[in-house]
Amino acid sequence: MIRGATKLPPPREGTVGPGLKLVAAAVGGYRRLVADSRLSPFLARSNKLRHNDFDMDLVVERVKVEADDVVSLALAAPDGADLPVWSPGSHIDIFLPSGRQRQYSLCGNPHDRKHFRIAVRLIRDGGGGSREIHQALKAGDTLHVRGPRNAFRMVEADSYLFIAGGIGITPILPMVKAANAREVPWQLVYLGRTRESMPFLTELVRCANGVVEIRPDDEVGLPDIGDLLSRAQPGGATYVCGPPPVLNAARRLMSTLDSTGSMHTERFSAPPVVGGTPFDVQLLRTGITVAVGADESALAAIRRQVPAVTYSCQQGYCGTCKVGVLTGGVDHRDNKLLESERDDSMLICVSRSDGGPLVLDL
Repeated sequence: MIRGATKLPPPREGTVGPGLKLVAAAVGGYRRLVADSRLSPFLARSNKLRHNDFDMDLVVERVKVEADDVVSLALAAPDGADLPVWSPGSHIDIFLPSGRQRQYSLCGNPHDRKHFRIAVRLIRDGGGGSREIHQALKAGDTLHVRGPRNAFRMVEADSYLFIAGGIGITPILPMVKAANAREVPWQLVYLGRTRESMPFLTELVRCANGVVEIRPDDEVGLPDIGDLLSRAQPGGATYVCGPPPVLNAARRLMSTLDSTGSMHTERFSAPPVVGGTPFDVQLLRTGITVAVGADESALAAIRRQVPAVTYSCQQGYCGTCKVGVLTGGVDHRDNKLLESERDDSMLICVSRSDGGPLVLDL
């Protein structure tokens, strides 16, 4: 069922103990005596940054206009091989020809092993990644891709409420289709500026087992997020993805929701640093010391010196940016590490020093 102002046309502390401090001192001594000497190339090789995801070179098979300022890309293996399995909520890292790295939700069919589909909204005053995709990429181009990974998993539930704002429809769309296929009760509220700016409207017509409400601002005005959240059924799962005003309102109202249910949110950009203070990070393998500003993440500061450092969600969920901490105390702000990992590791996308300098195994 589709609701809306008009009918649709059919068609994301601890102080290191003395033992680790001795290790750090020993490694530092090794660097001074051996690693920095002319013999070092023959005695040791530097450890490359590692990750646990698939790395692939995929071909852009198709670029399609989905809405005003939104295009989708269909990516496939050059030899037609099967792509890695993924589930609703997953995203991939895209490495653009310029060197920019961006993350995009997979919004296609998880059962289609031959293609990944992403959708990208043009952000004219953004960092340039979306402009590069819209203006430079074409069918036949090759992109390096890493993933997929999932920090926005779809849990099993007896009912679902989905709230998507704008391009936030991309991780939600496969969830809607999965709930529709399972024939469990679900409803989607899809927010946007205008219908013309909202991608995948026609695909939602085919999801006939639930309720879809299309709410363009120019037709019905700005949404009341509290009212929308109140539509969740007791014990059901609520998924929210969209621009910061939508997510911030949903998170503020989380405590007012039925405690028998659950709410899951995802944002497309790193959260702002709150209550940050400046600190220094020493990268042991390179000998570089990086100053981290009060309003930036350790990841952002480190990437100025080590652009190849791996990361993904930038929200403390996926664990891709986990690094070893050799000395210093950490203010852990992630949602991933086990307690047993927090004495000697940190996620540099969100976590910070608890006061003094840090020495990292980078």
